[in-house]
Amino acid sequence: MIKIGILGDIGSGKSYVAQNFGYPVFNADYEVVKLYQKNKKIFNKLKIKLPKYIHSFPIEKTEISNAILANKNNLNKLVKIIHAEIRKKLDNFLKKNKNKKFVILDIPLLLENKINKKEDVLVFVQSKKSTILKNLKKRKNFNQKLFKKFKAIQLPISYKKKRSHFIVKNNFTKKSVNDGIKRILKEIG
Repeated sequence: MIKIGILGDIGSGKSYVAQNFGYPVFNADYEVVKLYQKNKKIFNKLKIKLPKYIHSFPIEKTEISNAILANKNNLNKLVKIIHAEIRKKLDNFLKKNKNKKFVILDIPLLLENKINKKEDVLVFVQSKKSTILKNLKKRKNFNQKLFKKFKAIQLPISYKKKRSHFIVKNNFTKKSVNDGIKRILKEIG
């Protein structure tokens, strides 16, 4: 099994690119949302660590946002609790798909949390900054302050690009993405 890790800036279209590979995708953001919605154990842990902010189950996104915006350490507390659970889910995903030729890892903090292995293929999704910002502002829950906090815990984009084996140019058309994906699969397959 070859693991393909998707890297890029927030809003660059990493999930879209990941889905278009046509192989099983582990989407960490989706898994986090599921944890907030369905995992009572996570709710209880977060309620203990962040009692001023976490009150309702399923956990509301506004409670998470308020906690992060209130204090820099709250984001670290969140990441610590959530990350351990996401690791377990990733392990299960990899076991379940061990016979697949490729699996796609759509994990925003892939390098930061040292989830990737040396032999993994890293793909950088490159998009224009202006297009990214325009798309982010269209998101219904977009918050500039939250965006900056998340950017602060990420490695520089230039570093991620340098570490990548391939670059997919995402000008937000299906053709540009699919051409990049075909080229990658042909080269590593």
